[in-house]
Amino acid sequence: MGSMFELWIFVIQYIEMKVIPLSEGSFTIDATKVFVPFDTSKDSLQERNRGSLLVEVQPFLVITSSDILLLDTGLGFSINGQMQIHQNLAQHGINANDVTKVLLSHLHKDHAGGVSYRNRFGHYEAAFPNATYFVQERELNNAYELGFPSYLPDELSILDDTNRVVLLKDDEGWIDQYIHYQVTQGHSKFHQVFSIHTNNNILFFGGDDAPQLSQMKNRFVAKYDFDGKKCMELRKDWWEKGQQEHWTFLFYHDIASPSISL
Repeated sequence: MGSMFELWIFVIQYIEMKVIPLSEGSFTIDATKVFVPFDTSKDSLQERNRGSLLVEVQPFLVITSSDILLLDTGLGFSINGQMQIHQNLAQHGINANDVTKVLLSHLHKDHAGGVSYRNRFGHYEAAFPNATYFVQERELNNAYELGFPSYLPDELSILDDTNRVVLLKDDEGWIDQYIHYQVTQGHSKFHQVFSIHTNNNILFFGGDDAPQLSQMKNRFVAKYDFDGKKCMELRKDWWEKGQQEHWTFLFYHDIASPSISL
C-alpha cells in the first residue's frame, strides 16, 4: 500500500470516520431508464424528454478505524478504459484493492453497475477484489427475475461467488457490530438502508429510499418507488430521529447536497 493510504490510516485514528462523496456526474433519466449525462452549467431540463428527472449519481467512501467501506458502486461506466469509480477512488489515494466492504442498498443499475467489470477476455470480475460484498439475497433473486432495464443480471453474476459475498437473509441485523442494515421494501421490493455507528456518531445511508435532501423535508410520494407512500413515511421518521440523535445523512442522488449533519 502506498504512502497516501498510510496517511488515511493516520488520519482516521483521530477523526473516527471520514466520508468522501464519489460523484460520477449529473444525469437525466426518464421512462426509458437510460442515464443521459447532464451539464448543469449549460444543459436545459426543458429540452429533455417529458418527465425526465435530474439526479446525481454518487457512491460514498467511508473510512473508519477498521474498514474502508464503499456504499453502492455507481453506474460502472469507464473513461479511457478505466472504471470511473476506480479513477474517483485514486483521486483520494485509495486503490480498488484497499476497499474492505461494499454495502449495497439495492441492485438497480445506477447503484450496482460498478460491482464488476468485463476483462479483456469478456468475463466479469469483481471491481473490488479484496472486499466482501453485502447484499440482500432476496434483492439479488429479484434482480435476476426482473432483469433489464432496471437490473443488469450479467454484471451482477459475480455476486453468486460466496467466497466474496455475504447474502443477507434477515430483515435487519448487524455487520461487525457497528453497521446496521434494515430491509425497507420501499424504493425496490427488497431495498435496504444502512446506518454506521462509531462512538456517538451515526452515519445514515438511505439509498433510494432517501435519495435527496429535499425529499427529507417535504412529504413526497414518488411514482417510481415500489411503495412510494412507505418511503415518504420512512423519510419522515428518519428525519425526526436524525434530528434528535444528530445523524449525518448521505444522499446518493442530490445535485447540491451530498450530505448533511444534524
